[in-house]
Order: sequence, then structure tokens, then C-alpha cells
Amino acid sequence: MAAINAQQVKTKSIYKDPSRSVDERVNDLLKRMTLEEKVGQLSTLLGWHMYHKVNDHTVEVSQEFKDAVQDRNIGSLWGTLRADPWTKKTLDNGLNPLLAARLTNELQRYVIENSRLGIPVFLAEECMHGHMAIGTTVFPSAIGQGSTWNPDLLYEMASAIALETRVQGAHIGYGPILDLAREPRWSRVEETFGEDPYLNAQLGIAVVKGFQGEDISSGENVISTLKHFAAYGVSEGGHNGAAVIIGERDLQNYLYPFEKAVKAGALSVMTAYSSIDGIPSTAHDKLLDQTLKEKWGFDGFVVSDLGSIEGLRGSHQVAGSPQDAAAMAINAGVDADLGGNGFDAALIEAVKNNQVSVSVLDAAVSRVLALKFRMGLFENPFVDTLNIKENVRSERHKALARKVAQQSLVLLKNESNILPLNKNVKKVAVIGPNAHNIYNQLGDYTAPQPEDNIVTVFEGIKNKLPGAQVTYVKGTAIRDTTQTDIEAAVEAAKKSDVAIVVLGGSSARDFKTKYIETGAAVVEDDKGIISDMESGEGYDRATLQLMGKQLELLKAVKSTGTPTVLVTIKGRPLLLNWPAENIPAILEAWYPGQEGGNAIADVLFGDYNPSGKLPVSVPKSVGQLPVYYNHLVPQHQDYVEIDAQPLYPFGHGLSYAGFEYSALSVNVQEKKLQTVVDVQLQVKNTGAVTGEEVVQLYLNDVVSSVVTPSRQLKDFKKISIAPGESKTVKLRLLVDDLALLNVQNERIVEAGTFEIMIGSSSQDIRLKEEFEITKSIELEN
Repeated sequence: MAAINAQQVKTKSIYKDPSRSVDERVNDLLKRMTLEEKVGQLSTLLGWHMYHKVNDHTVEVSQEFKDAVQDRNIGSLWGTLRADPWTKKTLDNGLNPLLAARLTNELQRYVIENSRLGIPVFLAEECMHGHMAIGTTVFPSAIGQGSTWNPDLLYEMASAIALETRVQGAHIGYGPILDLAREPRWSRVEETFGEDPYLNAQLGIAVVKGFQGEDISSGENVISTLKHFAAYGVSEGGHNGAAVIIGERDLQNYLYPFEKAVKAGALSVMTAYSSIDGIPSTAHDKLLDQTLKEKWGFDGFVVSDLGSIEGLRGSHQVAGSPQDAAAMAINAGVDADLGGNGFDAALIEAVKNNQVSVSVLDAAVSRVLALKFRMGLFENPFVDTLNIKENVRSERHKALARKVAQQSLVLLKNESNILPLNKNVKKVAVIGPNAHNIYNQLGDYTAPQPEDNIVTVFEGIKNKLPGAQVTYVKGTAIRDTTQTDIEAAVEAAKKSDVAIVVLGGSSARDFKTKYIETGAAVVEDDKGIISDMESGEGYDRATLQLMGKQLELLKAVKSTGTPTVLVTIKGRPLLLNWPAENIPAILEAWYPGQEGGNAIADVLFGDYNPSGKLPVSVPKSVGQLPVYYNHLVPQHQDYVEIDAQPLYPFGHGLSYAGFEYSALSVNVQEKKLQTVVDVQLQVKNTGAVTGEEVVQLYLNDVVSSVVTPSRQLKDFKKISIAPGESKTVKLRLLVDDLALLNVQNERIVEAGTFEIMIGSSSQDIRLKEEFEITKSIELEN
């Protein structure tokens, strides 16, 4: 292409005129760009290399950033403000929120003043359960968020995360993950909302809307990047990124949450590392161009997962050269390259060799530029550094983190109503590897934390019982069997009125852990102390037992005769068969975030009535897998050794209140595509305390032309009811809820009988009713 001089840019500046439409500005800018500048806009480099911290008050852009601007015309950075063992950014050499805002302003200033066209950079950050940066609010991980069954609450949480991220100068928040968690051996279950398409979709929509708000240029919102497109969570054997083998109809379950989130306005989608039926997701034209962009009308941009374009050549072995890989990805619909080494020179060469047309390149660049214009970055590339303290990790956000943590807790068992505990208790033993370990309760994708930022279970109970003697004994580690003092735990339990044992797992990364280029951890045991980490990206499991000597510790404490309560803090369902038979109360906490200790104490001592419901099924054995609730009929038969039922089913969660369901009515209004089925019932609190119940509606298509599940969640509502109070609950089914993909791959509601099941879990069904659809309804494919 012919060179374009600076004078031409100054005299023809439609793209700099905010009164012009986004399309006009994009088209004008595209005409001015060289091939190298276009490709540069599609590169998202690792951002933590792009600054140098001078001291606690000053930060400068690095020479690496200057070189990237001059030599590679970069358009985006990722993880610039990120801190963790992989990035080697710590509390000492990383950035606090004020320095982060100063840095992002300097980055923008440099690129605008030192590039020919002055295009501001996009800054993308990890935002799974809070902005993954120093000094931000840490919310419960996504599997805990899923346990809230509360879209309104997640909207509020996502709005807070977006605000904290945007005021520091970032523009894109990676999240939510909409993968279905149907394989608990997989290392990233904690990052999902659970196993169900409908629940994932509703919670995903809430997070997308919370991130993006009503106006993406507000200065308080960020672009939401949906992960990972698609079916990433059900790889063979639970191996992270391995092949996925599923049929066309089953794939629709995995696409469903993405479709709903895209139609709710999500502006970015990330590809998956895995392949589907032999086609890598990062080169899957049917997924990206045909389904996402053409069929669903997605008008944002698709970004590869880190290194996944290079993976077409390396991991998947479907590309013979870097140029082939770049061409395969962009021709299939990938618009941006996370990592910056998949497109770059290889894509430039692919365009020159006619492997990629200029029109395809321009379409990708247009999608990225359009969002920079829509966010107002050309007019307002900088952030105000004066309002950081009031917006990042504010008291309001800490209170919100506690609220989300409270609602994320699931009471699995409460024999003889041992919970809530009496606050007048004099002596409490708090025992276990997760009772007083700040990083073990935070999950993966978490930045380094000052100790006073996090409230552990031990600290939460001490806060709750200022007059009691609260004793902490670790007892054992998560995995390492050399770090064990069960005798001390037993002695503490014997001297106490109640023992609270906190076990589970950990996704806590440390500086000894090795990582591959994508940031996934490498499972490797040293000859010395073994890390607690048994979950988190890269840590797939072959078994689901409590690791190390944790079960031995629990059994020893129980044998003292002291009333024992089990709290589990972990990132995936683990086998709890012995505790379920022998421990009177079990509280599932997942990774409850920075306020987890306070929230757990609130539930244990009755200041909050638990309302969480399981978003995943808990198996009895690895041999049962898969064990998700909405499998296709016929009903699974029992094994020789055990039955086929989960230990705890999807949707399960107890309360200190009791709820009585009655007066179910179903009203069908057949109006072709506007057909609705209105469902109404009464729910009464029969207990002595106010409680929140999640009323769940499951549907069964009684006779269908293709095999379907015996029940599928299609609506739910979380309601708060006072003691003795009754409330009317209204639920609704739409045409899309009744439809299936028939033998001809047509989306259709088939005439016939449907069964509605209303319950407190997928197995605790309280009311049933049938209704008829008299005429089939064809939907758009």
C-alpha cells in the first residue's frame, strides 16, 4: 500500500469528528491505514510488560511498550494491571489503583502522541470475580455466584466490578464464563455458573448488562467478553483444552447461554482452546461466522484465547505454518489475537500471499475500531485519577461482596437442626487447612492481597463471638501429608463446645508453580513441600476425593464426640460420602471471596438464613460421571456398587425456614410465535424465621420426535418470605422454552403434552401439572 503522510491525516479527519456516525468514522479511518496498521489493531499484547514502576508514586511506560507502538502498531493490551505469580507482579512491584490509573493515562498519551493516526489502545483485564488487580474487591468465584440463583444481585456485582475496572483506565472485562460445568474433573469448574444452560444464560445476561450498562461510553462500564466459545468445559477425561466430542443437538445446550448473552448485547466473545468434533474452535467457521455473526447478529468482535491461533499449528496440528494458522483463524471469524503472536507478521504475510482478502481483514479491523468509537476513546482516552479511592474497593463494594458471599453459601445438610449455632457458645475450635488461609478462599484469577483485606473463617467467627474463646488449629494441609498435626486438632476439639472443620481444595497459585505460555499451571510435585493447589486452570483431577489427610482429620475430630460442623471451601464438587453419612451439618462455601469468613459466620450463627442452591450436581463416585441432572432419557440405571443418583442434586440447598408449595395453576395462550404459558403457585414460609426460597420450574416434553431430557430448568424465581407469610409466585414459559431441534435440524415446538414440575430442587419436586400445545410452531433456525 502507498504511504500516507501526516499532513493527509490532519486535513482529512472525519474519524476524529464525534458528530459523524460510527460507520463513517470507521470507514474514514480504514482508508487511511496501512496493512501493518490494520494488523496492529488486531494484536492484544501482554500488558504487564508495558510499564516500569519507579516508586510508590511514579510509573512509566516501558521501552517494550514504545517498541510495540512503533514497530507493531498495537491496538490492545491484556492484563496490564494484572498481578499474580505468573506475571511475577507482587504487592511490591505491582500497581495500586491510583498508580494503575496514572499508568493507563500514560499509555494512552504515548500511543496518541507517538503513532501516525493517534488511535487509542484498548486495555482488557480479567474480571471473573472482581478485577484481577491489586487493591480491588474480591467477590466469590463464579460457581459461588451461580449458587445465588440471583440475577439481580449479579447485575449489581458486575456493575461494581466494571466501575472498579473502568476508573483505572481499562475498557474490556473478560467474563462471564458461560461454559457448562458437566465434568467436575475439569480444572476450571470454579469459573462457571454451573451445569445448566438456562441458569447460566440468566446469570450471564445479568453480568453482561452489569458490565456494559446502558451506555458503554459512560466511563463506568466495560465491554463484556464471553468465554469460551464453545463447549470448552466437557473435554474428554476432564483434560483442560482437550477434544470435545458431542452431537449437533447436544451442542445447542452449550450454545444457548452464549446466544442469550449475545442477544442481550454482549460486545465480545472469546474462542475456546478445544476442538469440537475435530474442528478447533479458533478456526470454526460454522461457530464464529455462520452462527455467531450471521445467525445471531453479533456486532462485537471475536478474540482468540491466549495463544490459540498458534495452537492451530502447535496443539491441534491443522495448520502447516504461522501464516496458515493466521489465515484459518481470521477467515473463520476471529477478529483479534490475544497474545499478539498469532496474527502480527504471519497475518501480514497471509494477506500479501492472498490467503486472506483485504475485505476480510477490514471487516475484523472495523469491528475493533467501531467499539473504540462507541466507547468514546477518541474523545476521552484518559481517566480521572481523583476519584479512585471512592470507587475501588469502597465500603459499599465490600458490603456487596459480603452479600454475594452470603447468598452463595449452600446448606447441604442440617441434621436435627444443629445449625444455626448458639452465639452464647463459650469455646469454639476452628480447624482445617482452609480455616485461616486467605488465598485458599479466593480462587484462581486473584491478585496478591494484603492480609487485612481478607476475612478468613477463623477471623469471621472471632468477629461474630467477641466474648468466646475461639481456637484455630490447621491440622493438615490440602495435599501435603507432611504438614499434619491431627493430635493438636483433636485436643482443641475436646476442649471446645463445637468444632467447625474447614476443608476442601485450593486454586491458590504460588511463586514456585510453573506455568505454560497460556498462564495455565503445570501440575508438578516438588520433593519439598507440596502446594495446596488442586484446582484452577491446568489442575485437572483424576479422582474427586478430599486430598491429603483431610478426611482423616475430619474423622479424628468427629470421634471426640464434640458436635462437628463441616464447611467446604473449594472450586469443584468433591466426594463427600463419609461426611454426608457422619457429620450432622455441611455448609458448601465454594471460594467465597474477601468477605467469606464473615459470610460463613453469619450463616453458622443465624444472622443470615442460607438461601444458596447447588448449580452443579455432587457425585458419589467418579465412576458415575457424567452426573448432571438434565441428561437425555432413559433414566440412568443403578450400578452394581452404588445407585446412579448424585449425592446432592442440582438445585439442592436447605434453609432454616420451611416452605410449603400449593395452588398450582397453568394458563396456556396459543398465539403461534407469541405463545405463552403462565404458571402461578403459592409458597408459604412454615418456619420461625424469614427465608429466601428459589422456586424452580422444570419442563418435560412428554412425547418428542427426538430424545430429550426428562426435566429441564426453564424458569426460577428467588423470593423472600416472612414466617407464616404466603406469596404468589408467577413464572412464564415462552415458545423458545418449549422448542427442540427435530430430525431435520429445524427449531420447532411440537404439538403435544408437556409436563410442568415445580420444586425446591431438581429432585425435590412439590407440584406437577400437564398442559397441551395443540398446533406445532416453527421457529427460525
